[in-house]
Amino acid sequence: MILPNRAYAFFSHTHKAQKENMPLLDKILAERASLYDYELIVGENGKRLLAFGNFAGRAGMIDFLRGLGQRYLSLGYSTPFLSLGSSYMYPSLAAAKAAVISVGEEISTQGLPLGICPLVFVFTGSGNVCCGAQEIFKLLPHTFVDPSKLSELHKTETNQARHGSKRIFQVYGCIVTAQDMVEPKDPMKVFDKVDYYAHPEHYNPIFHEKIAPYTSVIVNCMYWEKRFPPLLSYKQIQDLMRNGCPLVGIADITCDIGGSLEFVDRTTSIDSPFFRYDAITDSYHQDMEGNGLICLAVDILPTEFAKEASQYFGNVLSQFVTNLASATDITNLPAHLRRACIVHGGVLTSLYDYIPRMRKSDSEDVSENSANSLSNKSKYNTSVSLSGHLFDQFLINEALDIIEAAGGSFHLVNCHVGQSFDAISYSELEVGADDKAVLDQIIDSLTSLANPTENNRFSNQNSSKISLTLGKVQENGMEKESDPKKKAAVLILGAGRVCQPAAQMLSSFGSSQWYKTLLEDDFEDQIDVDVILGSLYLKDAEQIVEGIPNVTGIQLDVMDSASLFKSISQVDVVISLLPPSCHIIVANACIELRKHLVTASYVDSSMSMLDDKAKDAGITILGEMGLDPGIDHMMAMKMIDEAHMQKGKIKSFTSYCGGLPSPEDANNPLAYKFSWNPVGAIRAGRNPATYKYHGETVHIDGNNLYDSATRLRIPDFPAFALECLPNRNSLIYGDLYGIGSEATTIFRGTLRYEGFSEIMATLSRIGLFNNEAHTILKNEERPTFRKFMFDLLKIVRKDTDGALMREEDITEKILTLGHCKDQRSAMMTAKTIIFLGLLDQTEIPASCQSAFDVACFRMEERLSYSSTEKDMVLLHHEVEIEYPDSKITEKHRATLLEFGKIIDGKTTTAMALTVGIPAAVGALLLLTNKIQTRGVLRPIQPEVYTPALDIIQAYGIKLIEKNE
Repeated sequence: MILPNRAYAFFSHTHKAQKENMPLLDKILAERASLYDYELIVGENGKRLLAFGNFAGRAGMIDFLRGLGQRYLSLGYSTPFLSLGSSYMYPSLAAAKAAVISVGEEISTQGLPLGICPLVFVFTGSGNVCCGAQEIFKLLPHTFVDPSKLSELHKTETNQARHGSKRIFQVYGCIVTAQDMVEPKDPMKVFDKVDYYAHPEHYNPIFHEKIAPYTSVIVNCMYWEKRFPPLLSYKQIQDLMRNGCPLVGIADITCDIGGSLEFVDRTTSIDSPFFRYDAITDSYHQDMEGNGLICLAVDILPTEFAKEASQYFGNVLSQFVTNLASATDITNLPAHLRRACIVHGGVLTSLYDYIPRMRKSDSEDVSENSANSLSNKSKYNTSVSLSGHLFDQFLINEALDIIEAAGGSFHLVNCHVGQSFDAISYSELEVGADDKAVLDQIIDSLTSLANPTENNRFSNQNSSKISLTLGKVQENGMEKESDPKKKAAVLILGAGRVCQPAAQMLSSFGSSQWYKTLLEDDFEDQIDVDVILGSLYLKDAEQIVEGIPNVTGIQLDVMDSASLFKSISQVDVVISLLPPSCHIIVANACIELRKHLVTASYVDSSMSMLDDKAKDAGITILGEMGLDPGIDHMMAMKMIDEAHMQKGKIKSFTSYCGGLPSPEDANNPLAYKFSWNPVGAIRAGRNPATYKYHGETVHIDGNNLYDSATRLRIPDFPAFALECLPNRNSLIYGDLYGIGSEATTIFRGTLRYEGFSEIMATLSRIGLFNNEAHTILKNEERPTFRKFMFDLLKIVRKDTDGALMREEDITEKILTLGHCKDQRSAMMTAKTIIFLGLLDQTEIPASCQSAFDVACFRMEERLSYSSTEKDMVLLHHEVEIEYPDSKITEKHRATLLEFGKIIDGKTTTAMALTVGIPAAVGALLLLTNKIQTRGVLRPIQPEVYTPALDIIQAYGIKLIEKNE
């Protein structure tokens, strides 16, 4: 979309030579265009002039104060914060501020409960985000306290008289910086910010000892990178809470997931901005009740003040537009805009001529082990670490000039870029030269750059100071370490929607930290996974793997033994996502070739009979590794095993699962859609069901299944109006889960939106699901849908148009025929008949020979997902546990809610994610030897479900657990 000879201004993310954005920069250069980057438009003080950070801080602070009121109420304290709304609830920022001022007036006159005072807010960071948060905080009656005085504040207030204390009529603020968070390991040294950014490993964290024990609320607004110690680790927060720390909540406005606050491992939404973290039990909850901290982690906070944020940005930008649009000679531009010009007329400006050098360095990497990348070219080499304002002050230019001017070469090994004006960047280079004297000269010049003399132009500019660390000089010819990474391969069989999420997860294993950490704590070798996806049709396979690195699509017919054996022999693990009838063929091949197998299908009798053969072959066949069956087993067994370990008995086990349209896409009378052929789903509604309820075994005839549906509300998602249909045989789970002898209730059901079963039951009574050949449909002259439907409803037609077309008339006819006694159900059934086009004048295809065929044909046409619609998966377990020793009964709940995703115009269904990801996880556990048991398994052992659930949640599929 870049047009020739145009000037563009936007956030391009190219000035640090970010590899993923270099194609964009190349296009701009090729089209002789100009590029101005908003991020580089900074004032004389170095602050960005175009940013939304203030609005994030304002919105986050208001939202947190509201949640603070709710949290304190749950702890038994009524506070003025209860009257606040969330930021988006106010018509303007001014209105929101007025509400905070009103709260402040109440605090100054009525005071806060003594039990929560002193109420101390600690702010981290000093950028726009922190300024915005403090702007709201300062609307309350407040006093700022130096970090070193926090402990004295608590001591002083504690010793004052309990009545009339000033602390109840105000709140306290404390701004902490890096020197309050860490201290040098060497007691003889003092904190140095530049040195800390260059060598964080030389510093110990102290925030948890010096600041956190006296803090009520942490407002986290700081930039953070993984090389720095966390602000609070899991262990530190656990120790703090055990020691009675007054910390009640975290407003993580920066929203670095798993970042400076390790336990903030998820984002939250504007309409549900908090989660509760119980550090003692290391558990996460969605409510305000119970132990722990409340955490706000919304990552789109400025949108809560969308009007003001957009107006602000537009007002600032409008000041630059005339200059940017009219500039043919950038030397005539104001300095702040001239510095923001990366490309002018298809040529990089001089400030950014380091970009091609950094890119060239990257492309010349001759070894996967970057530490040896120059040793093949230069006789002498050393590592150089630079830290400071490398990019915003363009010091990287000077460093590279020094290296190249002396005749040396460099390779960029690592680069961490500061994301705000006051953040420092860090780059690690490998510098090489063929002459030792040349390398020494380079080192001396870089040292001079880092330690300027009085005559140096940097001497009076602290912001331009850099820190330098040098490694040992090595001479070429020394023995090199071998590549630590190992290769593994996985074969996925199938071409359905489930295959793509599985392939994507596996292919990224070698480069993704979140589950590599989970798997490799005791697995020394890193693994890169190559994925082969085999489908009966090559086109289907290629379509699925398009754009996914390390994945190859091939044509493979599993009925062709030679091809199947050849493909399986080349991999370590096979995932079969084929129809269940094909699994046995694949399993026998895997046994013969001694390769592990994973499926998402039920383990039937034919698969169970392979248990001994699999053990003899030394392989694992892991079945039921999907959603249902799969994640349902894992969530259930986790709760059941934990209860049994605490000598509890399972009194009741109920489980519900359903694949549904997302609420906004449930836009038809049935509130249901099919992502596959509806034949199976309709037939499932005719199956009998058996379950246990309060000790009694209940049987439901297949013809009455829809009539047995019960209304249901999931406690964690009460807004969903649902109903539940009992599954075929819930009793088998008593034996499978080891609770058959103790549980008086065992029930598993299928979820639908409320009203679905009433409509389906009425359609069934009308005869629409009759699978016997229908007389009208066998006529040589093909009937229309209308004629067929009129026949079922016993409507006498007087003309071709028919007398009955209105919804009210169809409703009345259904009631008259006795198919339904409820007016509303009859009306919704009439709406469904019309929606499905069963009154159309079009001919019925010859392939439809029964009423059942007609129903399936129309449902597949009218109840399918469009390309922009999303599905939803909801899985919910409730386990009632009785502890005989203490005579206490607890109810444990576990819930999974996942929505389909549309990325780059492509839809990935929630069903595909929740089936494909567990299958991929099973393969990873086998690749990394986490599963040692051999034979035919289900994921009901801790060996499987413990690491699997960790990975599934780390991948972003959220599981909510609650105990009552």
